[in-house]
Amino acid sequence: MIWTGLLDALHHMLSIDVALGLLGGAILGYLIGSIPGLSSSIGIALLIPFTYSLSPVTSIVLLVTLYMATEYAGAIPAILMNTPGVPAAAVTALEGYPMRLRGEAGTALTMSILSAGFGSICATLMLIACSTWIASVALAFGPVEYFAIALLGLSMVSSLSGDSMLKGFMALFFGLGVAMIGTDPMDGTPRYVLTDSLLSGVPFIPALIGLFALSSVFTLVETSAESPAPLQAVPEISGQLGLMRPHLGTLLRSTVLGFLVSVIPGHGATISAFISYAFQKRLSKHPETFGKGNPEGLIASEAAANASVPGALAPMLSLGIPGSASTAVLIGALTLHGVQPGPLLFTRNPEIPFSIFIALIVTMPFMVALGLGGIRLWVKVTAVPRSVIAGLVGAMCLLGSYASMNDMFAIWTTIVFGILGYFLHKVRIQPAPIVLALILGGMTESNFRRSLMASGGNYATFVTHPVGVICAVLALLVFLMPFLRRKPQRPALVR
Repeated sequence: MIWTGLLDALHHMLSIDVALGLLGGAILGYLIGSIPGLSSSIGIALLIPFTYSLSPVTSIVLLVTLYMATEYAGAIPAILMNTPGVPAAAVTALEGYPMRLRGEAGTALTMSILSAGFGSICATLMLIACSTWIASVALAFGPVEYFAIALLGLSMVSSLSGDSMLKGFMALFFGLGVAMIGTDPMDGTPRYVLTDSLLSGVPFIPALIGLFALSSVFTLVETSAESPAPLQAVPEISGQLGLMRPHLGTLLRSTVLGFLVSVIPGHGATISAFISYAFQKRLSKHPETFGKGNPEGLIASEAAANASVPGALAPMLSLGIPGSASTAVLIGALTLHGVQPGPLLFTRNPEIPFSIFIALIVTMPFMVALGLGGIRLWVKVTAVPRSVIAGLVGAMCLLGSYASMNDMFAIWTTIVFGILGYFLHKVRIQPAPIVLALILGGMTESNFRRSLMASGGNYATFVTHPVGVICAVLALLVFLMPFLRRKPQRPALVR
């Protein structure tokens, strides 16, 4: 069956329509990903109407390629302007933007695209090898396992706290409080809802744009008289691969971690990037340099974020369960073409999954070449005066925020969180713990309460599930690790 499906997919891939789909998806993905607020799920949804007249293979190749290109392209404005093009790029901005301020924009962009390419290709090979059985393991997870995984993710927030653990946990609890706004996930009761627009909770993308992008606009306006460090020479394409040799271990770890995290339905590039970044900071010999332009953090986030694309496709193709918001939209696109994702997909329509596998592998080298070739063009953006950049970024923030919801409430949300992010920057509180709490807060609460309901209120249920126990122990170790790693200062000798 595998060889039959592969040959059938190769037959379809050799057509001019599919080749144009690959090219168009990569270019459109770069365009959409570089605009703050237009995530891959929005880009896929916008493009679906234009695929009605295309064949199912051409349509899915176009949309999957766009999905993959968008996840990388979000790193471009994140590095150059501290404006994440996609939510996962917020992690990249933590290290990429400080590198740009040091005059290392070319190096940061080079590392990001090479990390993205490595993560995507390796994760695609893992997807081909285990797309059926690894997704079935994730399907067996219940609310106890999901709660334990969410708890593990929250425990990693200490790695994103900056210099002060106290400030980090203040940001975490604030984010958890914001995550509670909206409708109760169990009984539907409104909580802290001041307007009907908050019934579904605080919109994530506008809040993210405000915390990271609009707050940086205020800072740019404040420092518009200053000039960033002059750009260093952009490395030649022929010598760029050498930049990654010292970080091969980081690439491999982050790719595997990003793939495995995103295989669990509901997890995507953002959670994968945050967890990989936090994990790499734990392993680093110089964790104090994270947040100040450490290439390890940039590589970890980009490799994991792009490895999450094949990871999220695994449950979609094998079980018909979306692994992320973007794959949920992809399921809708396939359904419109009469193709039903799930266990029977590899039997009834083998050309679909195998075309996706080939597209992911074939397109990535082209995307890497396109990314490396455009570095000299993108670094020229840094020569634009800060006042001009602030105006353009501010306009893109508000436009992207409105496009994410088609509602003025999104713009007001962006403005409020932008002001909040600006004041957090003033008191040196990292916004990353707030973002992670917004992502994991709802999942933590809902699965905790579902676990208790299923067990009749018996708290012992949390220690009777092996996966849950393992994740809880890991969460405790991760929480205690910063305290264990601190070396007690030796008193000075009195002479």
